[in-house]
Amino acid sequence: MASEISTPLVSLITPAYNEEDLIAECIESVLRQSYRNWEYLIVNNCSSDGTLEVIQKYAALDVRIRVINNKALLQAVSNFNSALRQISPQSKYCKIVFADDWIFPECIERMVSLAEANSSVGIVGAYGIDGQWVLWEGIPYNRSVSEGREICRERLLGGPYVFGSSTSALYRSDLVRENNPFFNEANPHAADSEVCFNLLKQSDFGFVHQVLTFSRKRSGSLLTESQALNASAADTLRELVEYGPVFLSEREFKTQLKEMLGRYYDFLASSLARRDRRFWSFHKSALRDCGVTFQRRLVLLALIRKVIKRFRLRRKDAHLRWGL
Repeated sequence: MASEISTPLVSLITPAYNEEDLIAECIESVLRQSYRNWEYLIVNNCSSDGTLEVIQKYAALDVRIRVINNKALLQAVSNFNSALRQISPQSKYCKIVFADDWIFPECIERMVSLAEANSSVGIVGAYGIDGQWVLWEGIPYNRSVSEGREICRERLLGGPYVFGSSTSALYRSDLVRENNPFFNEANPHAADSEVCFNLLKQSDFGFVHQVLTFSRKRSGSLLTESQALNASAADTLRELVEYGPVFLSEREFKTQLKEMLGRYYDFLASSLARRDRRFWSFHKSALRDCGVTFQRRLVLLALIRKVIKRFRLRRKDAHLRWGL
């Protein structure tokens, strides 16, 4: 690797709230990086456990670690934005590493190397381990850089989600500074994807074909809350409504919107057994935010279509079984 003098400064950020059991592993993963020219901001968001003591122990051992104590408890995404506003003016790249995640030793070196070789790149992603599964799919192995607008277009036309999470991404710091707030605090479930769509209007997407990050699933996180609500259906619709007119032709947008609304009502029809008011309130609000009025009639029609389809499949199966 090149000497530290010729390598750009990278700002690493870990927001922390009651993470005393896991944050040491996260910090250790940063300390083991093969890339050495970094600053590390760890933001203690008014933790009530021993998180601060753990952070301070490591900060005393390495001058590159800076501890920031919030004076008041912030909502998760607000805390991310607050932390990003405190990165060094000299940093060229920025990366979030959540306190219950960690990064492999070559993570920063590989990501920075790709970005430095391609000045048009604003975001660098990589494969990551999520629990027991390796993510993300859809990037051709012979391609390390994708034109930003084209990869957004592919996503909006139903392609796989390749942007990853904040832990699996590296951002150019000038783009972070230009977009304040960086994450959308009004829609925490889709904050990562919104960032990517916004940044890729004017930059390209780089991808390292190597597993570089590890993320945990745990109760109480934004991810598990999002999964409980099945917020991905609403988020995908929001993405299309907001960014379709930017990245798609008018015909592509209208066709995709019609198909997606059909799938959305199919999903709601499959969820009729749920009695969770919060679930239904969330999805009604999501449709309303996208300029669509929730219609029970469309849910019932989708349910009828499902019943008819199931009946036909069973009838076909019976015919095949009995040779009718």
